[in-house]
Amino acid sequence: MNSSSSTSRLPAGPALRVIRQRALQAAAVVLLVSTACFAVIQSLPGDIAFRIAAGRYGYDQVTAASADTVRAELGLDRPAWQQLLDWLGNLATLDLGTSLVTGTSVAGELGLYLSSSLQLAAAALGIGLLAGCTAGTLAASRPGGAADRITTLWVSGARSLPPFLLGLALILVFSVHLGVLPAAGHGAAGNIVLPAATLAVGLSGLFARVTRDTVARIRQSEYVRFAATKGLGGRLVFLRHVLRNAGVTLLPYLGVQLLVLIEGVVVVESLFAWPGLGHALVHAIFWRDLPMIQATALALALLVVALNALVDLGTLALDPRPRRREVVL
Repeated sequence: MNSSSSTSRLPAGPALRVIRQRALQAAAVVLLVSTACFAVIQSLPGDIAFRIAAGRYGYDQVTAASADTVRAELGLDRPAWQQLLDWLGNLATLDLGTSLVTGTSVAGELGLYLSSSLQLAAAALGIGLLAGCTAGTLAASRPGGAADRITTLWVSGARSLPPFLLGLALILVFSVHLGVLPAAGHGAAGNIVLPAATLAVGLSGLFARVTRDTVARIRQSEYVRFAATKGLGGRLVFLRHVLRNAGVTLLPYLGVQLLVLIEGVVVVESLFAWPGLGHALVHAIFWRDLPMIQATALALALLVVALNALVDLGTLALDPRPRRREVVL
């Protein structure tokens, strides 16, 4: 009876522990990112009030008087620690404030930016995983063969090419010379192709290398050879033993690459004028829009934490060993 009861609660213990750890990490991230963003903006050269006034009225209409009006209206003449405490207090009540430039709700704009970034990240991650894992699996099927050598060249090229340079090259080829895909924008189906491909190239090279090494190692393992001696077909051995055990290695590695993906999103969105979190963050920094800067930076950081939590839970689902250790404890 006790054994069956423990088995029914088997996934709950490790999963709750992961969620609790990631929740504590998220709380620390909120405090650190908010403080860091505030400190960086305060240390930037130039008059914050003048930049905000320029964002509101345009550079041609900005005067010292209008900048002073903005400074008094927004309380920018108060001590910095008071402004930071006000932000943290509002954040504790889930109030992200209003944009200092547009005067609109930061939470409302953030939802639109987050949706666009998630679309781009999902498309890039899907393409990168499909291309990289397929190439890595083919390379592992015959080490030293033609597919393995081509994959090695692809990995080297993908890792050495910066996303900004690759994006410009794709724009020149597919938008300028061939004219088959738009160079920038949002809304049409073709707009996401070039930015997603730019991000996916680097990811695919990394996934190809890890998949190749992992699958090649698992194919030589004793339990795979034993499964083959039992008379199981090659496809069944691959699906049941090779693929699942490779996923246990690839999922944690996916969590590591999420940070690379988020960093690339900031650059690629700015290059292709994709209206996501990275694009909004760059514009907010230019106009010194502090609430928008802190909100977008927080969203990017918390997105990494949330995705890593999903990776941890996925790893628990694939690998039963942590769950079994929980029962023994």
